[in-house]
Amino acid sequence: MKLLKHLTDHDAVQALGPGLITGAADDDPSGIATYSQAGAQFGFNMLWTVVLTYPLMVGIQLVSARIGFVTGDGLAANIRRAYPRPLLWLIVLLLLAANIINIAADVAAMGEALRLVIGVGTAHLYSLACGFLCLSLQVFLPYRSYVRFLKWLTLGLLAYVATVFAVHLSWGQVLRASLMPHFEWNATSVGMIVAIFGTTISPYLFFWQASQEVEEMREGTRRSLRKVKLDTLIGMAFSNLVAFFIILTAAATLNGIDIQSSAQAAEALRPVAGEFASLIFALGILGTGLLAIPVLAGSAAYAVTESFQWKNGLDLKLLEAREFYAIISLATIGGMALDFAPVDPIKALLWSAQINGVIAVPIMIIMMLLANNKKLMGRATLTRRHTVLGWLGVGLMVAAVCGMAATF
Repeated sequence: MKLLKHLTDHDAVQALGPGLITGAADDDPSGIATYSQAGAQFGFNMLWTVVLTYPLMVGIQLVSARIGFVTGDGLAANIRRAYPRPLLWLIVLLLLAANIINIAADVAAMGEALRLVIGVGTAHLYSLACGFLCLSLQVFLPYRSYVRFLKWLTLGLLAYVATVFAVHLSWGQVLRASLMPHFEWNATSVGMIVAIFGTTISPYLFFWQASQEVEEMREGTRRSLRKVKLDTLIGMAFSNLVAFFIILTAAATLNGIDIQSSAQAAEALRPVAGEFASLIFALGILGTGLLAIPVLAGSAAYAVTESFQWKNGLDLKLLEAREFYAIISLATIGGMALDFAPVDPIKALLWSAQINGVIAVPIMIIMMLLANNKKLMGRATLTRRHTVLGWLGVGLMVAAVCGMAATF
C-alpha cells in the first residue's frame, strides 16, 4: 500500500531521475537473456528470486544513493577516503573487468536484435555498429539529451507483459512459485540463482547511482532524501516487474527451448505472440542496450576517475574530462573486441551475471560500513530498519555465492 501511495504521489513524477535510469538499465540485454533462460529452463521455479530481491535491491540502491547525496562524492571517492588504496584499486579492477564482460554481452545481443529487425546481414557487423553508436553518443552528446528518448524504447519490454495475458496460465501456481522458494540443490540451479541475483543487484548500479546523485547536485537540481527514496522505489519496481514477467513469459511460452541470447528469446515469441510482439521486443533490446551501455561504461569511468581524483561527468565536454572519456572508450571498445573471442555466448552471459554476484559481496559490505560511518555521513547515517535490510541483502548474496561454490 505504501508503494502504491508513492507511485500515485504527484511529487513522484518530479522525483524521477537516477533511480529510474538505474532501474531501466538493470534490465539490459544480458539481463533479459538471463531471465529468459531462467524461465525457459526452470519454469515458474525462479519467480521467487525476483520477488525476494526487490526489497533488498531497493535497500542497497538507497544506500548508494544516500552516500552520494549526503557526501557529495561518488562511491569510489568515499572508499578512497575511508580505506587503504590497494582495497580501492582491487574493487575498481574487479568492477572494470565485470563491466567489460557485461558490455560485450550487451553489444552482442544488440547486434543479434538488429539482425532480427533488418532480416539480413551478420550479427558481428551490427554489434560493431551498435558499439560505435553507443560510444559516439556518450562522447559527443550529453547523456541527458538523448536518454529521455531512449527510455521510451524500453517500453518494448512490456511485450512480455502483454504476452503473458495472451496465453493460458494457472495464476494459483504462479502465486505459489512467487512466494514459496523451490529449487534443486545442484550446480546448474544454484548457479542460475546467483546469476539472477548478480544481474539484479549489480555492482555497476551502486557506483552509477551514487555518482548520478552527485551529478544532480552539481546541476543544481533540488532533491530531498524523500525524493531520492521515491525515485529508487519506482525505478527498482519497474526493473523487477519487467524481470518477473520476462521469467514468467519464458516459462509459459519457451519452456524447454535452449535460449542462447535475448534476441533468440524475441525470435521465439513469434509462434506464440506474433510478428509484432517479436519486433517490438527486439527494438526493446536495442533500446535497453543503448541505455545500459552508457551506464556500464560510465560507472567504470566514474570509479576509475574518482580513485585518481580526475575530472568526471557525462555532461562535461571531451576536452574537459579526457581521462573520464578515455575510460569510457576503453571499456566500450574492450567489450566490442571481446565479442570476437571464441566464447560461447550463453556462457559469457552467465559468467557476466555470476561475476557481478560474486564481486557484489565485498562492495555491499563496504557500502554498509560507509553508510554508517559518522565521519562521512554525519547525522544522515542509516536508520536501524535500513541497516537491517541492507545487511539482509549482504547475507543473501553471501549465501548464494557460497552455495554456488559448494555445488561446483
